[in-house]
Amino acid sequence: MPSALALLDHRVIVGFHGCDQATADRVLVTGEPMKPSSNRWDWLGEGIYFWEQNPERAWAFAEEQRERGKVKNPTVIGAFIHLGRCFDLTRSLATSALTDAYGGLRAAADALGNPLPSNRSGVGGGADLLLRDLDCAVLNFHLRAADRSEGGVSTFYQTVRGVFVEGVPAYPGGSIFTKTHTQVAVRDPSVIVGYFRPSRYTDLGA
Repeated sequence: MPSALALLDHRVIVGFHGCDQATADRVLVTGEPMKPSSNRWDWLGEGIYFWEQNPERAWAFAEEQRERGKVKNPTVIGAFIHLGRCFDLTRSLATSALTDAYGGLRAAADALGNPLPSNRSGVGGGADLLLRDLDCAVLNFHLRAADRSEGGVSTFYQTVRGVFVEGVPAYPGGSIFTKTHTQVAVRDPSVIVGYFRPSRYTDLGA
């Protein structure tokens, strides 16, 4: 398992979270903490999700949620996030640890006679596997094991970070895709330095 020193990241990044205006007001005005996502298909496991340096993507997500009836007035919250003890999937240390975690998860599932989950496409199908049940299970298996075993820290990995290729080619024959993005899942809210409201991404007319 990678050590805390190996994965300590001193960077402060800017993240953006798409949500409803009422949620944003509770966070920004009253100081209510943001709630972590714990869906079984979350791409980076449990945590509070942000798009790194990508307010446009956060806004598009909020708009999609309005179309699905889950958001009334879409908006975006910005946050300054100290990555801290970061399980960064752009590093070989992290991805090799997940290979081992998959083996442990598979052995545990086999012992119980349970099948492993699979990554799936979302509503309407498509090439992108938007429901990442397997990835979520493997990540949570590893992250929770680290919480239990490393130094008595209840939340050992404070953040999880990954780059994802998504969408369609930006031009014919290209390998650059339109929705490629970096996501950060915050597991320890204490690494969120502060929030702000990007005025450009607020729907006041809904």
